[in-house]
Amino acid sequence: MLAYSTLEKLFHRRSVLSEGAAILHWDNAVMMPDGGAESRAEQLATLGTVIHELITGSEVSDLLDKAEEETGELDEWQKANLREMRNAWRHDNAVEADLVEAMSRATSKCEMTWRQAREDSDFSLLQDELTEIVKLSRQIARAKSDVLGLSDYDALLDQFEPGCRSAEIDILFDDLGTFLPSFLEEVLEKQAKSGSFEHPEGPFDRSLQRDLGEGFMTALTFDFNRGRLDTSHHPFTGGTPDDVRLTTRYEDGDFTQSLMGTLHETGHALYEQNLPVKWRNQPVGRSRGMAIHESQSLLVEMQLSRSPEFLSYALPLIRKAFKGEGANWTDDNLMRLYHHVEKGFIRVDADEATYPLHVILRYRLEKALLSGDLAVSDLPGAWNKGMQELLGITPPNDKLGCLQDIHWPGGAIGYFPTYTMGALAAAQLFAEARQAIPDFATSIRSGEFEPLMTWLRTNIHQFGSLKSTNELMQDATGSVLKTDAFKNHLKKRYLED
Repeated sequence: MLAYSTLEKLFHRRSVLSEGAAILHWDNAVMMPDGGAESRAEQLATLGTVIHELITGSEVSDLLDKAEEETGELDEWQKANLREMRNAWRHDNAVEADLVEAMSRATSKCEMTWRQAREDSDFSLLQDELTEIVKLSRQIARAKSDVLGLSDYDALLDQFEPGCRSAEIDILFDDLGTFLPSFLEEVLEKQAKSGSFEHPEGPFDRSLQRDLGEGFMTALTFDFNRGRLDTSHHPFTGGTPDDVRLTTRYEDGDFTQSLMGTLHETGHALYEQNLPVKWRNQPVGRSRGMAIHESQSLLVEMQLSRSPEFLSYALPLIRKAFKGEGANWTDDNLMRLYHHVEKGFIRVDADEATYPLHVILRYRLEKALLSGDLAVSDLPGAWNKGMQELLGITPPNDKLGCLQDIHWPGGAIGYFPTYTMGALAAAQLFAEARQAIPDFATSIRSGEFEPLMTWLRTNIHQFGSLKSTNELMQDATGSVLKTDAFKNHLKKRYLED
């Protein structure tokens, strides 16, 4: 087992360095002054090169070969860890160090430019730098596709959802694309007949919004001794399992955006905090791809936090926090607010019925950008056309259109489809948990979330990357990832009285 043990030490060092880079990326988006962009880009580029070089030498290839000859001496977790090591080596070894460094520099710079472009609603500010990101992404995709034997897009997708292929996504998305348009019209018609809701009137003090969010995080078992909540332009989760960094954003006139954003990121954070401690800093101890990661955030935000049981627990606390009184603060009105379906421009604010259409748009566009069928300069027009075709609305400006997400400026092409895969998995897992946990509804109404979190830790979190996504889903729910539970959930929540 000497070869395998040596590999564990190498990957441990790599993981620790990667964790440092993750904290720097978080700081880049949350705390760093604009003037620090060039210096931070240099730091991240250098660190990225060191991380890359750790496992791309010929000696690592020899160690992997030797360790794979000794698998009879390894247990189940060690074998899975070796499998993950080999996959990481294939990805990293396929790309030259200078290309890794170039992408790191480009994304650090582009992310900072994106902030200003989004603020000014001016895509032209971002166009040249995003063009460079797409160019470098094509080079990386081509290098990886040659090694992995995959299409260019699938080679990038495999970074975020190992083993997943666009052909599988196409089947799921085609099914949703057939189902959602007619379903959406039924829901909108039903809403129109049942009457509208009224937004509670602000402004809502941001410190109160933060306190409310942190209270729900604590109830959901988030450990503040190993994490924190901050503010950024775009809600996200970063850091490490023992130093989880969440961010949210606040609107003075609408507390629901920050609250649901906070709950969404809490789902991500709980997954990170509950990954197997024994396998910290090893590939097998990491989360199992972004589809499962998104399933945990969407299970908390959409499945749990908008359920009637959760709202019966949460609404009195919300009223108390903001001293809400009157017709706008009744249970019925607030329930309508949280179950409202609307064709909107912003993905992160979208309801669960329209959200997949936002993802399908991005999935189509990023494939076209990567293949060269769509020029970066034509992205705003293609985006607006796609929004009109899928949702029947056209963004009035770039801020509400193609500048709303940081993913492409950050080089994350191949990430977007995992959001909707996560929504499908969340519905499937939540339906199973509801059946498996005794007195499920009663515990949620009373604000007791430990039974649900224990079920998630037992069936998902504790396995890290031991199993594939479909193996996790099969073992936890009795089925691989499908659309059935998600569609049934939407019908029950939005069409049944």
